[in-house]
Amino acid sequence: MTAQAGGRSQAGAALVPFDEALARYEPVIGLETHVELGTVTKMFCGCPARFGGEPNSLVCPVCLGLPGSLPVTNRTAIEYTIRIGLALNCQIADWCRFARKNYFYPDMPKNFQISQYDEPLCTDGFLDIMVEDPTADGGTRQVRVGIERVHLEEDTGKSLHVGGATGRIHGADYSLVDYNRAGIPLVEVVTKPIEGTGALAPAVAHTYVSELRDLMRALGVSDVRMEEGSLRADVNTSLAPKGSGRWGTRTETKNVNSLRSVERAVRYEIERQAAVLDEGTPVALETRHFHEDTGVTTAGRSKEEAQDYRYFPEPDLVPVAPSREWVEQIRAALPELPLARRARLTAEWGLSDADFAALRNAGAVDLVARTVEAGASPADARKWWLNELASQANRSGTDLADLPITPADVARVAALVAAGELNDKLARQVIEGVLAGEGTPDEVVTARGLAVVSDEGALTAAVDEAIAANPEVAQRVRDGKVAAAGALVGAVMKATRGQADAARVRELILARLGQD
Repeated sequence: MTAQAGGRSQAGAALVPFDEALARYEPVIGLETHVELGTVTKMFCGCPARFGGEPNSLVCPVCLGLPGSLPVTNRTAIEYTIRIGLALNCQIADWCRFARKNYFYPDMPKNFQISQYDEPLCTDGFLDIMVEDPTADGGTRQVRVGIERVHLEEDTGKSLHVGGATGRIHGADYSLVDYNRAGIPLVEVVTKPIEGTGALAPAVAHTYVSELRDLMRALGVSDVRMEEGSLRADVNTSLAPKGSGRWGTRTETKNVNSLRSVERAVRYEIERQAAVLDEGTPVALETRHFHEDTGVTTAGRSKEEAQDYRYFPEPDLVPVAPSREWVEQIRAALPELPLARRARLTAEWGLSDADFAALRNAGAVDLVARTVEAGASPADARKWWLNELASQANRSGTDLADLPITPADVARVAALVAAGELNDKLARQVIEGVLAGEGTPDEVVTARGLAVVSDEGALTAAVDEAIAANPEVAQRVRDGKVAAAGALVGAVMKATRGQADAARVRELILARLGQD
Protein backbone atom coordinates (compact mmCIF):
# COMPACT_ATOMS: atom_id res chain seq x y z
CA MET A 1 0.00 0.00 0.00
CA THR A 2 1.39 3.41 -0.88
CA ALA A 3 1.65 6.36 1.45
CA GLN A 4 -1.13 8.04 -0.47
CA ALA A 5 -3.41 5.04 -0.04
CA GLY A 6 -2.55 4.97 3.65
CA GLY A 7 -3.68 8.56 3.90
CA ARG A 8 -6.99 7.71 2.22
CA SER A 9 -7.55 4.77 4.54
CA GLN A 10 -6.83 6.88 7.57
CA ALA A 11 -9.16 9.62 6.38
CA GLY A 12 -11.97 7.22 5.54
CA ALA A 13 -11.98 4.93 8.57
CA ALA A 14 -13.28 5.88 11.97
CA LEU A 15 -10.70 5.60 14.71
CA VAL A 16 -10.92 2.62 17.03
CA PRO A 17 -11.28 3.72 20.68
CA PHE A 18 -7.97 3.34 22.50
CA ASP A 19 -9.09 0.71 25.03
CA GLU A 20 -10.80 -1.32 22.30
CA ALA A 21 -7.68 -1.20 20.12
CA LEU A 22 -5.52 -2.44 23.01
CA ALA A 23 -7.93 -5.31 23.64
CA ARG A 24 -7.10 -6.78 20.21
CA TYR A 25 -3.68 -5.44 19.28
CA GLU A 26 -0.28 -5.20 20.92
CA PRO A 27 1.72 -2.01 20.28
CA VAL A 28 5.47 -1.83 19.81
CA ILE A 29 7.04 1.62 19.88
CA GLY A 30 10.49 3.05 19.27
CA LEU A 31 11.93 6.54 19.35
CA GLU A 32 14.63 8.29 17.40
CA THR A 33 15.49 11.45 19.29
CA HIS A 34 17.65 14.16 17.75
CA VAL A 35 19.58 16.43 20.11
CA GLU A 36 21.47 19.49 18.91
CA LEU A 37 24.67 19.71 20.93
CA GLY A 38 25.54 22.95 22.69
CA THR A 39 29.00 23.36 21.20
CA VAL A 40 30.40 26.78 20.38
CA THR A 41 31.01 25.94 16.74
CA LYS A 42 29.45 23.64 14.16
CA MET A 43 30.33 19.99 13.62
CA PHE A 44 32.82 20.35 10.78
CA CYS A 45 33.64 24.07 10.57
CA GLY A 46 34.19 27.13 12.75
CA CYS A 47 30.81 28.80 12.24
CA PRO A 48 28.86 29.69 15.40
CA ALA A 49 26.45 26.94 16.43
CA ARG A 50 23.69 29.06 17.89
CA PHE A 51 19.97 29.46 17.47
CA GLY A 52 18.70 32.50 15.59
CA GLY A 53 20.68 35.07 13.64
CA GLU A 54 19.81 36.65 10.33
CA PRO A 55 19.04 33.93 7.77
CA ASN A 56 22.17 32.55 6.12
CA SER A 57 24.49 34.71 8.23
CA LEU A 58 26.10 31.88 10.25
CA VAL A 59 27.58 30.01 7.29
CA CYS A 60 30.89 29.42 5.52
CA PRO A 61 32.18 27.44 2.50
CA VAL A 62 32.29 24.21 4.53
CA CYS A 63 28.72 24.20 5.83
CA LEU A 64 27.51 25.55 2.47
CA GLY A 65 29.23 22.61 0.74
CA LEU A 66 31.19 24.79 -1.67
CA PRO A 67 33.69 23.04 -3.96
CA GLY A 68 37.12 22.56 -2.46
CA SER A 69 36.03 23.00 1.18
CA LEU A 70 37.02 20.25 3.63
CA PRO A 71 35.44 19.32 6.98
CA VAL A 72 37.32 19.00 10.29
CA THR A 73 35.71 17.09 13.19
CA ASN A 74 34.69 19.02 16.30
CA ARG A 75 36.44 17.38 19.30
CA THR A 76 33.95 18.77 21.82
CA ALA A 77 31.07 17.19 19.89
CA ILE A 78 32.86 13.82 20.12
CA GLU A 79 33.34 14.31 23.87
CA TYR A 80 29.68 15.29 24.37
CA THR A 81 28.52 12.20 22.46
CA ILE A 82 30.72 9.94 24.57
CA ARG A 83 29.31 11.64 27.67
CA ILE A 84 25.77 10.86 26.46
CA GLY A 85 26.70 7.27 25.61
CA LEU A 86 28.21 6.64 29.04
CA ALA A 87 25.18 8.12 30.79
CA LEU A 88 23.00 5.77 28.71
CA ASN A 89 25.10 2.74 29.74
CA CYS A 90 26.38 2.26 26.19
CA GLN A 91 29.52 0.60 24.89
CA ILE A 92 31.91 3.23 23.49
CA ALA A 93 33.60 2.25 20.24
CA ASP A 94 37.40 2.03 20.15
CA TRP A 95 37.22 2.95 16.47
CA CYS A 96 34.45 4.38 14.34
CA ARG A 97 34.02 6.58 11.32
CA PHE A 98 31.64 8.89 9.56
CA ALA A 99 29.66 8.05 6.44
CA ARG A 100 27.92 9.95 3.70
CA LYS A 101 24.16 9.56 3.75
CA ASN A 102 23.08 10.27 0.20
CA TYR A 103 19.62 11.68 0.10
CA PHE A 104 18.13 14.78 -1.46
CA TYR A 105 17.73 17.28 1.36
CA PRO A 106 16.44 20.59 -0.04
CA ASP A 107 17.92 22.28 3.02
CA MET A 108 21.31 20.47 2.96
CA PRO A 109 23.53 22.27 0.47
CA LYS A 110 25.88 19.31 -0.17
CA ASN A 111 22.89 17.06 -1.03
CA PHE A 112 24.30 14.50 1.39
CA GLN A 113 24.59 14.40 5.17
CA ILE A 114 27.71 13.42 7.08
CA SER A 115 26.44 10.90 9.61
CA GLN A 116 27.33 7.50 11.07
CA TYR A 117 25.89 4.27 9.75
CA ASP A 118 27.27 0.82 10.59
CA GLU A 119 30.00 2.11 12.90
CA PRO A 120 28.39 4.44 15.45
CA LEU A 121 30.24 5.87 18.42
CA CYS A 122 27.95 4.40 21.13
CA THR A 123 25.91 1.17 21.10
CA ASP A 124 23.84 -1.23 23.21
CA GLY A 125 22.79 0.81 26.23
CA PHE A 126 19.65 1.39 28.27
CA LEU A 127 17.75 4.05 30.18
CA ASP A 128 15.50 3.20 33.12
CA ILE A 129 12.37 5.31 33.45
CA MET A 130 9.57 5.43 36.01
CA VAL A 131 6.11 5.52 34.42
CA GLU A 132 2.88 6.29 36.25
CA ASP A 133 0.85 3.08 36.42
CA PRO A 134 -2.25 2.98 38.64
CA THR A 135 -2.19 -0.83 38.61
CA ALA A 136 1.35 -1.08 40.01
CA ASP A 137 2.43 -1.01 43.64
CA GLY A 138 3.17 2.59 44.57
CA GLY A 139 1.50 3.87 41.40
CA THR A 140 4.65 3.70 39.27
CA ARG A 141 6.34 1.07 37.13
CA GLN A 142 9.96 0.92 36.06
CA VAL A 143 10.52 0.37 32.35
CA ARG A 144 13.95 -0.28 30.90
CA VAL A 145 14.25 1.26 27.45
CA GLY A 146 17.02 -0.36 25.41
CA ILE A 147 19.27 1.96 23.44
CA GLU A 148 20.30 0.62 20.05
CA ARG A 149 22.81 3.33 19.20
CA VAL A 150 23.90 6.89 19.80
CA HIS A 151 25.49 8.38 16.72
CA LEU A 152 26.76 11.78 15.70
CA GLU A 153 25.92 13.69 12.55
CA GLU A 154 25.34 17.19 11.24
CA ASP A 155 21.99 18.92 11.24
CA THR A 156 20.30 20.17 8.09
CA GLY A 157 19.20 23.69 7.31
CA LYS A 158 15.62 24.83 7.64
CA SER A 159 13.01 25.36 4.94
CA LEU A 160 10.26 27.94 5.26
CA HIS A 161 7.24 27.42 3.04
CA VAL A 162 5.41 30.70 2.48
CA GLY A 163 1.71 30.84 1.65
CA GLY A 164 -0.87 28.11 1.87
CA ALA A 165 -2.78 27.01 4.94
CA THR A 166 -0.53 24.33 6.45
CA GLY A 167 2.96 25.80 6.42
CA ARG A 168 4.12 22.79 4.39
CA ILE A 169 5.43 22.70 0.86
CA HIS A 170 2.12 21.49 -0.59
CA GLY A 171 0.05 24.55 -1.38
CA ALA A 172 2.85 27.02 -0.62
CA ASP A 173 3.49 29.95 -2.96
CA TYR A 174 7.27 29.66 -2.61
CA SER A 175 9.95 28.31 -0.26
CA LEU A 176 12.94 29.90 1.45
CA VAL A 177 15.98 28.13 2.90
CA ASP A 178 18.02 29.20 5.92
CA TYR A 179 21.36 27.37 6.19
CA ASN A 180 22.28 28.70 9.65
CA ARG A 181 21.36 25.36 11.24
CA ALA A 182 23.18 23.28 8.59
CA GLY A 183 26.23 21.65 10.13
CA ILE A 184 25.29 22.04 13.80
CA PRO A 185 26.35 18.88 15.72
CA LEU A 186 23.38 16.56 16.09
CA VAL A 187 23.24 13.40 18.19
CA GLU A 188 20.63 10.79 17.36
CA VAL A 189 19.59 8.45 20.16
CA VAL A 190 17.82 5.40 18.75
CA THR A 191 15.95 3.02 21.03
CA LYS A 192 15.49 -0.66 20.54
CA PRO A 193 11.87 -1.73 19.97
CA ILE A 194 9.93 -1.21 23.21
CA GLU A 195 7.57 -4.15 23.72
CA GLY A 196 5.11 -5.20 26.37
CA THR A 197 3.92 -1.78 27.50
CA GLY A 198 0.32 -2.20 26.32
CA ALA A 199 -1.89 0.71 27.30
CA LEU A 200 1.12 2.47 28.84
CA ALA A 201 2.81 2.85 25.43
CA PRO A 202 1.92 6.56 25.00
CA ALA A 203 3.02 7.35 28.56
CA VAL A 204 6.24 5.38 28.10
CA ALA A 205 7.08 7.44 25.00
CA HIS A 206 6.35 10.70 26.84
CA THR A 207 8.30 9.72 29.95
CA TYR A 208 11.29 8.44 27.96
CA VAL A 209 11.70 11.68 26.01
CA SER A 210 11.21 13.68 29.20
CA GLU A 211 13.86 11.61 31.01
CA LEU A 212 16.22 11.93 28.05
CA ARG A 213 15.73 15.70 28.07
CA ASP A 214 16.53 15.85 31.79
CA LEU A 215 19.60 13.71 31.19
CA MET A 216 20.92 16.01 28.47
CA ARG A 217 20.46 19.03 30.71
CA ALA A 218 22.24 17.32 33.60
CA LEU A 219 25.14 16.42 31.30
CA GLY A 220 25.38 20.01 30.07
CA VAL A 221 25.51 18.96 26.42
CA SER A 222 22.39 20.73 25.09
CA ASP A 223 19.70 23.20 26.09
CA VAL A 224 17.16 20.68 24.68
CA ARG A 225 14.59 23.35 23.88
CA MET A 226 11.91 21.54 21.89
CA GLU A 227 10.32 24.84 20.88
CA GLU A 228 13.61 25.89 19.20
CA GLY A 229 14.21 22.50 17.59
CA SER A 230 17.25 21.50 19.65
CA LEU A 231 15.32 18.39 20.73
CA ARG A 232 13.15 16.62 18.17
CA ALA A 233 11.59 13.18 18.35
CA ASP A 234 10.59 10.76 15.61
CA VAL A 235 8.01 8.33 16.99
CA ASN A 236 7.72 4.81 15.57
CA THR A 237 4.52 2.88 16.24
CA SER A 238 3.30 -0.52 15.09
CA LEU A 239 0.43 -2.86 15.98
CA ALA A 240 0.13 -6.63 15.72
CA PRO A 241 -2.74 -8.92 16.71
CA LYS A 242 -2.41 -10.06 20.31
CA GLY A 243 -0.76 -13.44 20.62
CA SER A 244 0.54 -13.40 17.04
CA GLY A 245 4.17 -13.40 18.17
CA ARG A 246 5.17 -10.93 15.46
CA TRP A 247 5.57 -7.21 15.00
CA GLY A 248 3.39 -5.09 12.80
CA THR A 249 4.45 -2.62 10.13
CA ARG A 250 5.66 0.59 11.71
CA THR A 251 4.98 4.17 10.86
CA GLU A 252 7.40 6.96 11.73
CA THR A 253 5.84 10.21 12.89
CA LYS A 254 8.50 12.83 12.20
CA ASN A 255 9.76 15.79 14.21
CA VAL A 256 7.26 15.79 17.05
CA ASN A 257 8.10 18.93 19.00
CA SER A 258 6.58 18.65 22.47
CA LEU A 259 6.36 16.01 25.19
CA ARG A 260 2.58 16.09 25.15
CA SER A 261 2.57 15.62 21.40
CA VAL A 262 4.85 12.57 21.64
CA GLU A 263 2.22 10.92 23.81
CA ARG A 264 -0.65 12.08 21.60
CA ALA A 265 1.09 10.84 18.44
CA VAL A 266 1.49 7.31 19.82
CA ARG A 267 -2.09 7.22 21.05
CA TYR A 268 -3.46 8.47 17.74
CA GLU A 269 -1.40 5.99 15.69
CA ILE A 270 -2.66 3.10 17.84
CA GLU A 271 -6.25 4.16 17.23
CA ARG A 272 -5.63 4.82 13.51
CA GLN A 273 -3.70 1.64 12.80
CA ALA A 274 -6.30 -0.46 14.61
CA ALA A 275 -8.92 0.99 12.25
CA VAL A 276 -6.76 0.20 9.20
CA LEU A 277 -6.13 -3.38 10.35
CA ASP A 278 -9.81 -3.89 11.18
CA GLU A 279 -10.58 -3.07 7.55
CA GLY A 280 -8.28 -5.91 6.48
CA THR A 281 -5.82 -3.44 4.98
CA PRO A 282 -2.09 -3.60 5.76
CA VAL A 283 -0.52 -0.59 7.45
CA ALA A 284 1.80 1.32 5.11
CA LEU A 285 5.49 1.65 5.92
CA GLU A 286 5.66 5.43 5.78
CA THR A 287 6.59 8.63 7.48
CA ARG A 288 3.76 10.72 8.90
CA HIS A 289 3.29 14.28 10.10
CA PHE A 290 1.75 15.16 13.45
CA HIS A 291 -0.59 18.16 13.51
CA GLU A 292 -0.45 20.03 16.81
CA ASP A 293 -3.79 21.75 16.32
CA THR A 294 -5.87 18.63 15.64
CA GLY A 295 -3.76 15.89 17.25
CA VAL A 296 -3.88 13.71 14.12
CA THR A 297 -1.16 12.31 11.88
CA THR A 298 -1.24 12.40 8.10
CA ALA A 299 0.79 10.49 5.53
CA GLY A 300 4.05 11.99 4.33
CA ARG A 301 6.13 9.72 2.12
CA SER A 302 7.02 6.04 1.87
CA LYS A 303 9.72 5.07 4.34
CA GLU A 304 13.24 4.60 3.03
CA GLU A 305 15.44 1.70 4.02
CA ALA A 306 19.18 1.88 4.64
CA GLN A 307 20.05 0.87 1.08
CA ASP A 308 18.08 3.82 -0.26
CA TYR A 309 20.58 6.20 1.34
CA ARG A 310 23.62 4.60 -0.38
CA TYR A 311 25.88 4.99 2.65
CA PHE A 312 29.63 4.90 2.10
CA PRO A 313 32.58 5.99 4.30
CA GLU A 314 33.21 9.75 4.30
CA PRO A 315 36.49 10.12 2.38
CA ASP A 316 37.32 13.59 3.74
CA LEU A 317 37.40 12.60 7.42
CA VAL A 318 39.76 10.32 9.32
CA PRO A 319 38.24 7.67 11.62
CA VAL A 320 37.57 8.50 15.27
CA ALA A 321 39.44 6.36 17.82
CA PRO A 322 38.84 7.61 21.38
CA SER A 323 41.41 6.22 23.80
CA ARG A 324 40.26 4.24 26.84
CA GLU A 325 42.01 6.77 29.06
CA TRP A 326 40.01 9.63 27.58
CA VAL A 327 36.74 7.71 27.85
CA GLU A 328 37.43 6.93 31.52
CA GLN A 329 38.27 10.58 32.21
CA ILE A 330 34.89 11.54 30.74
CA ARG A 331 33.17 8.84 32.80
CA ALA A 332 34.81 10.07 36.01
CA ALA A 333 33.59 13.63 35.33
CA LEU A 334 29.93 12.69 34.80
CA PRO A 335 27.55 14.59 37.10
CA GLU A 336 24.89 13.00 39.27
CA LEU A 337 22.31 11.68 36.82
CA PRO A 338 18.61 12.63 37.05
CA LEU A 339 17.22 9.34 38.38
CA ALA A 340 19.76 9.20 41.22
CA ARG A 341 19.34 12.91 41.93
CA ARG A 342 15.55 12.59 42.14
CA ALA A 343 15.85 9.72 44.59
CA ARG A 344 18.25 11.74 46.76
CA LEU A 345 16.21 14.95 46.71
CA THR A 346 12.95 13.11 47.33
CA ALA A 347 14.47 11.64 50.50
CA GLU A 348 16.24 14.84 51.60
CA TRP A 349 13.17 17.01 51.09
CA GLY A 350 10.75 14.51 52.57
CA LEU A 351 8.54 14.37 49.48
CA SER A 352 6.26 11.74 48.05
CA ASP A 353 6.70 10.64 44.45
CA ALA A 354 3.61 12.67 43.57
CA ASP A 355 5.08 15.78 45.21
CA PHE A 356 8.28 15.43 43.25
CA ALA A 357 6.34 14.77 40.04
CA ALA A 358 4.56 18.11 40.56
CA LEU A 359 7.96 19.84 40.79
CA ARG A 360 9.16 18.12 37.61
CA ASN A 361 5.99 18.94 35.71
CA ALA A 362 6.35 22.59 36.67
CA GLY A 363 10.03 22.67 35.68
CA ALA A 364 10.87 23.71 39.23
CA VAL A 365 13.28 21.03 40.50
CA ASP A 366 16.47 22.95 39.77
CA LEU A 367 14.94 26.22 40.96
CA VAL A 368 13.87 24.71 44.26
CA ALA A 369 17.25 23.02 44.71
CA ARG A 370 19.10 26.30 44.15
CA THR A 371 16.69 28.11 46.50
CA VAL A 372 17.41 25.53 49.20
CA GLU A 373 21.14 25.97 48.56
CA ALA A 374 20.60 29.71 49.10
CA GLY A 375 19.23 29.05 52.59
CA ALA A 376 15.49 28.41 52.30
CA SER A 377 13.81 25.32 53.69
CA PRO A 378 12.61 22.78 51.08
CA ALA A 379 9.01 23.45 52.14
CA ASP A 380 9.35 27.22 51.73
CA ALA A 381 11.17 26.89 48.40
CA ARG A 382 8.46 24.58 47.03
CA LYS A 383 5.70 26.82 48.36
CA TRP A 384 6.88 29.97 46.60
CA TRP A 385 7.93 28.39 43.29
CA LEU A 386 4.91 26.11 42.89
CA ASN A 387 2.29 28.58 44.07
CA GLU A 388 2.94 32.29 43.65
CA LEU A 389 5.68 32.11 41.02
CA ALA A 390 4.03 29.36 38.98
CA SER A 391 0.88 31.52 38.89
CA GLN A 392 2.94 34.53 37.74
CA ALA A 393 4.53 32.40 35.01
CA ASN A 394 1.15 31.13 33.82
CA ARG A 395 -0.31 34.64 33.70
CA SER A 396 2.61 35.99 31.68
CA GLY A 397 3.00 32.93 29.45
CA THR A 398 6.61 32.55 30.60
CA ASP A 399 8.58 29.48 31.61
CA LEU A 400 9.19 29.40 35.35
CA ALA A 401 12.95 29.50 34.86
CA ASP A 402 12.67 32.61 32.68
CA LEU A 403 10.97 34.75 35.32
CA PRO A 404 13.15 37.75 36.31
CA ILE A 405 13.69 36.53 39.85
CA THR A 406 16.56 34.39 41.17
CA PRO A 407 16.53 31.50 43.63
CA ALA A 408 18.55 33.75 45.95
CA ASP A 409 15.75 36.34 45.79
CA VAL A 410 13.16 33.71 46.67
CA ALA A 411 15.30 32.44 49.53
CA ARG A 412 15.57 36.01 50.86
CA VAL A 413 11.79 36.46 50.74
CA ALA A 414 11.38 33.18 52.64
CA ALA A 415 13.92 34.37 55.22
CA LEU A 416 12.05 37.65 55.73
CA VAL A 417 8.81 35.74 56.31
CA ALA A 418 10.52 33.33 58.71
CA ALA A 419 11.96 36.27 60.67
CA GLY A 420 8.52 37.84 61.02
CA GLU A 421 9.49 40.86 58.94
CA LEU A 422 6.96 39.94 56.24
CA ASN A 423 3.74 37.97 56.18
CA ASP A 424 2.62 35.96 53.16
CA LYS A 425 0.52 38.79 51.76
CA LEU A 426 3.40 41.26 51.95
CA ALA A 427 5.80 38.65 50.59
CA ARG A 428 3.65 38.31 47.49
CA GLN A 429 3.88 42.08 46.99
CA VAL A 430 7.65 41.90 47.38
CA ILE A 431 7.80 39.18 44.71
CA GLU A 432 5.66 41.32 42.40
CA GLY A 433 8.10 44.19 42.90
CA VAL A 434 11.12 42.04 42.12
CA LEU A 435 9.41 40.70 38.97
CA ALA A 436 8.63 44.29 37.96
CA GLY A 437 12.32 45.16 38.10
CA GLU A 438 12.14 47.27 41.26
CA GLY A 439 15.25 45.72 42.78
CA THR A 440 16.14 43.08 45.34
CA PRO A 441 13.60 41.92 47.94
CA ASP A 442 15.12 44.23 50.56
CA GLU A 443 15.04 47.17 48.16
CA VAL A 444 11.38 46.49 47.33
CA VAL A 445 10.49 46.26 51.04
CA THR A 446 12.11 49.63 51.66
CA ALA A 447 10.76 51.39 48.58
CA ARG A 448 7.19 50.17 49.09
CA GLY A 449 7.22 50.35 52.88
CA LEU A 450 6.14 46.75 53.21
CA ALA A 451 7.70 45.70 56.50
CA VAL A 452 5.42 44.08 59.06
CA VAL A 453 4.15 46.42 61.78
CA SER A 454 5.75 44.90 64.86
CA ASP A 455 5.61 47.87 67.26
CA GLU A 456 3.46 46.68 70.20
CA GLY A 457 2.18 50.17 70.91
CA ALA A 458 0.98 50.68 67.34
CA LEU A 459 -0.60 47.23 67.22
CA THR A 460 -2.36 47.73 70.58
CA ALA A 461 -3.75 51.05 69.42
CA ALA A 462 -5.06 49.47 66.21
CA VAL A 463 -6.64 46.63 68.22
CA ASP A 464 -8.36 49.06 70.58
CA GLU A 465 -9.73 51.01 67.64
CA ALA A 466 -11.12 47.82 66.07
CA ILE A 467 -12.77 46.77 69.34
CA ALA A 468 -14.32 50.23 69.80
CA ALA A 469 -15.63 50.25 66.24
CA ASN A 470 -17.17 46.75 66.52
CA PRO A 471 -18.75 46.50 70.01
CA GLU A 472 -21.17 43.69 69.12
CA VAL A 473 -18.36 41.50 67.76
CA ALA A 474 -16.22 42.31 70.78
CA GLN A 475 -19.04 41.25 73.12
CA ARG A 476 -19.42 37.89 71.36
CA VAL A 477 -15.72 37.27 71.91
CA ARG A 478 -16.10 38.22 75.61
CA ASP A 479 -18.95 35.72 75.80
CA GLY A 480 -16.60 32.97 74.69
CA LYS A 481 -17.25 32.90 70.94
CA VAL A 482 -13.56 33.10 70.12
CA ALA A 483 -14.07 32.44 66.39
CA ALA A 484 -15.70 35.87 66.12
CA ALA A 485 -12.26 37.40 66.73
CA GLY A 486 -11.54 36.84 63.05
CA ALA A 487 -13.63 39.86 62.12
CA LEU A 488 -11.61 42.04 64.47
CA VAL A 489 -8.34 40.64 63.11
CA GLY A 490 -9.55 41.55 59.62
CA ALA A 491 -10.34 45.09 60.73
CA VAL A 492 -6.84 45.53 62.18
CA MET A 493 -5.21 44.08 59.06
CA LYS A 494 -7.21 46.50 56.92
CA ALA A 495 -6.22 49.43 59.10
CA THR A 496 -2.53 48.46 58.87
CA ARG A 497 -2.70 47.77 55.09
CA GLY A 498 -2.02 44.11 55.75
CA GLN A 499 1.29 44.88 57.42
CA ALA A 500 0.45 43.59 60.89
CA ASP A 501 1.36 40.13 62.14
CA ALA A 502 -2.07 38.48 62.09
CA ALA A 503 -1.15 35.91 64.72
CA ARG A 504 0.08 38.59 67.12
CA VAL A 505 -3.00 40.72 66.42
CA ARG A 506 -5.26 37.82 67.37
CA GLU A 507 -3.32 37.29 70.59
CA LEU A 508 -3.74 40.97 71.53
CA ILE A 509 -7.47 40.94 70.73
CA LEU A 510 -8.11 37.89 72.88
CA ALA A 511 -6.03 39.35 75.71
CA ARG A 512 -7.93 42.66 75.62
CA LEU A 513 -11.26 40.80 75.67
CA GLY A 514 -10.34 38.44 78.48
CA GLN A 515 -9.95 35.28 76.39
CA ASP A 516 -6.16 34.80 76.43
